[in-house]
Amino acid sequence: MHNHITLLFALTPIATTLAQTNPVDTSSKPEIFAPGVVSSPFEEVAATFSPDGNTVYFAQGTISMEICYSKRSNNTWAKPHIISFSGHWGDWDPFLSPDGARLYFVSNRPLDTTGENKFKRQTHLWYSNRENNDQWSEPHYIKDSFNLDGIGNFAPTVSRNGDLYFYSPRRGKATSYYAKKQGDHYGDPQPLLLNGDEEVSDPLIAPDGSYIIFVSGNDLYISYHNNTGWTKGQPLKLQAGDGSSIYDPTISPDGRTLYFTSNRVAGYYKRDPKNLPLDYDALLKEMNGIYNGKGNIFMVPLHVVLPSS
Repeated sequence: MHNHITLLFALTPIATTLAQTNPVDTSSKPEIFAPGVVSSPFEEVAATFSPDGNTVYFAQGTISMEICYSKRSNNTWAKPHIISFSGHWGDWDPFLSPDGARLYFVSNRPLDTTGENKFKRQTHLWYSNRENNDQWSEPHYIKDSFNLDGIGNFAPTVSRNGDLYFYSPRRGKATSYYAKKQGDHYGDPQPLLLNGDEEVSDPLIAPDGSYIIFVSGNDLYISYHNNTGWTKGQPLKLQAGDGSSIYDPTISPDGRTLYFTSNRVAGYYKRDPKNLPLDYDALLKEMNGIYNGKGNIFMVPLHVVLPSS
């Protein structure tokens, strides 16, 4: 299963110079998102929000990941529910289109759910359309050439014009790709080479296509689009960049928060070696805590200034 994490940022007008500053305040410590409600002792990945910011979708699970959602009222997140189409197969890496009408995700569900009722080893990209309130359509398999058995696609994100970006490490010369929306289908996937020869994972495309935030190693990077293509990615240098895994970057609808998934423990919890050694009850408490090595969703302020073209 592919793993992931979360952040925040404000989108500002185009800068007058090419000089770039880090869009993340490196002195700002990432915070856990909705502790005890969304972030739990289990694995949570890929927070994605409705346009009004009051519904969050994410994947959670142990044996199998399922897509869940939580609603916010009076600045409080409510107990999550499993989304209407999930709960039978492994579903993860949800991403809501900027208009809130379509939810993209990864699944190991069989391509024909009325026939072969067994898990698929392959992971395909799917989507479901919002019907009303919290009801969603039956999932649709993306029937394009890049979504084939034996490859494996992860972490889909889409821009406002429908172009699709995703992680596909076994495909060829690159690890991440994009496919242009062409009417009712997608064009052939094109490689995303944003960080030299280093891996590019989990590419998050900005709604307007002006930048990409992605994972390389155990840090997040940002690359800007200009008249000649994509700039080389620059590291965000998060405080969370301590060797802990980082994945699934997403942003809030207002563009002021960057979210990511991480299994980070350092800086949030550690045992006290001067205290008595753990007894079994203390060990259970530690394992049932949020910071137990499972992925949690974090967030941090981000301030993106676009370079001049």
